Amino acid sequence: MVWNGPVKKIDDYRFEIPKDYRGKSGNLKMRVPGVVYVDEKMLNQVRKDDSLEQVANVATLPGIVAKSMAMPDIHWGYGFPIGGVAATDAEEGVISPGGVGFDINCGVRLVRTNLTVNDLDKDLIKKLVDKLFENVPSGLGSEGKVRVSVKELN
Repeated sequence: MVWNGPVKKIDDYRFEIPKDYRGKSGNLKMRVPGVVYVDEKMLNQVRKDDSLEQVANVATLPGIVAKSMAMPDIHWGYGFPIGGVAATDAEEGVISPGGVGFDINCGVRLVRTNLTVNDLDKDLIKKLVDKLFENVPSGLGSEGKVRVSVKELN
């Protein structure tokens, strides 16, 4: 399969899927353009799957701001392409668990709580962030609190 949709070169490392790629009306209409951060050689590789179509799909989300983007690691994902990036408006937009990813568990989390914006103040936010840093391993060579042997992994 080769993706043959329109792509316009912005510069040596950015290519755009035009906002009008899917027409100007209807549910599939892109609200913003898609921008992919790759060079020409990488773009030819990326066209071999449907990840560019996924960039266009993300551009249809309610409240999306500015662009649907894909970083150089772009490849086919579940909903969003792997390497996909999107920002949505706080009032008009959506939160998409598919944008966070769930296939390789790369440390990004979407957590639902019963907290509302009115429950949060600077002190509570600081306490929550401190607890996250205390309990979630991060950084090169970091280790978690749970130990698993190679035998348990097999």
